[in-house]
Amino acid sequence: MFRYRKIETYQRLWRLKGFKQYATLPEHTLDCPECGQRVDMPRLSQGQECCCPRCGYRLARVEANPFLAPLCFAIGSLIIMAIVYTQMFITVEMPGVGVYSELSFPSMVKTLILQDFGVLAEVMFILTFGTPLLFLVLCTYVFTALHLQTHVPALLYATRTMVRLREWIMVDVFFISTLVAYIKLQSVALVTFGPSFWLMLIFAVLLIRTSVSVPQHWVYYQIHLLIGRSPIEQNSRHQICCSRCLYFRPESEHECGVCGTTLFSRRPKSLKISSAFLLAAMILYIPANTFPIMISSNPTALEISTIMSGIIYMWDDGDRLIAVIIFSASIAVPILKILSMSVLILSAHFGLPASINKMSLTYRITESIGRWSMIDIFVIIILMSAFHTPMARVLPGPAAIYFCLVVLLTMLSAHFFDSRLLWDKHHQSQTDLSKLKHAHE
Repeated sequence: MFRYRKIETYQRLWRLKGFKQYATLPEHTLDCPECGQRVDMPRLSQGQECCCPRCGYRLARVEANPFLAPLCFAIGSLIIMAIVYTQMFITVEMPGVGVYSELSFPSMVKTLILQDFGVLAEVMFILTFGTPLLFLVLCTYVFTALHLQTHVPALLYATRTMVRLREWIMVDVFFISTLVAYIKLQSVALVTFGPSFWLMLIFAVLLIRTSVSVPQHWVYYQIHLLIGRSPIEQNSRHQICCSRCLYFRPESEHECGVCGTTLFSRRPKSLKISSAFLLAAMILYIPANTFPIMISSNPTALEISTIMSGIIYMWDDGDRLIAVIIFSASIAVPILKILSMSVLILSAHFGLPASINKMSLTYRITESIGRWSMIDIFVIIILMSAFHTPMARVLPGPAAIYFCLVVLLTMLSAHFFDSRLLWDKHHQSQTDLSKLKHAHE
């Protein structure tokens, strides 16, 4: 006897041929890009992931709905992004002084350019608009091709660019910077949030979710299947596991045939390159803290602030929360990152001062928190855009450029540091201890 059973809409769609797609990763061998451990990864089905048994690094993952989820998140992010960057962001009004500013993203970039601060305009445009837009467009392009199982032009190059852009998206940092600027503005002006501000939170969350839903190991596997070849090869003595896509390639290849990254067992001259970026950051950090970072003026007063003097002023003025946030982002994080990178580089060269697990955790934290130092730069941009009249004006000082460079240089220093060198040094010390022990016996 026929019995009716209700089927949800998404289940109906899933039963259609175009939506009935299964995404698995066959079992194969790969090397952990963080510790170098060789791992025999089992077959992964949808919604499963594999982590390194030694250091816990996430090696591979398959989304629960791997073809549609990234595509839907990317399209939704693009729609909200169009509203966020065209609507009013915030309004700042000082009735007694005659200051009224309507801020949107185009107006903030325009203000920076008109005030001859093109470098800050470029940094803001690239990190909060350019890289998110390009990432979302490429994500839509790639996953539309995967969903339709159609090979489109430049698909592999689009994938390579897409996975590299994720590290340079700072919409979430800009949103937090807006809250910091609001705490500072509300004591002297009437601040009203526009629709762009409220949607930015949704946009930042969707952008993060889109980035998370793009596991590059699985994506490269699907792309190469679509092209007509499998990226999985049996590892042998004459093969190297790519540190980005995690597929074995012949050591004769200069660039990985799967993802296009330079192929190496350990990053060439990693310590020298990382040390050079770190040294440049340390040198620039001196003028970043001694030169003025913000200049505020009105018809009766002129206030020139360095990073530390501004923090002290806000603390004495009662804005202790904002003082703590700025101190953490602009003083504590850069100093701790410079110190931790120095310790990591010296440890990879001379030996580990602590356990390898603690050193590995130090590297992960150092790599992840560096971008949040941009809060101070974004706050200055917002304040400058709000106050740019003769009655009330805020200008970035020369330290703003230096500090911005410090943040970018420390990020590059962490990026070019090969954490596997720490594990190599750990194994070397363990081997030396073992030989010494056998010699005494």
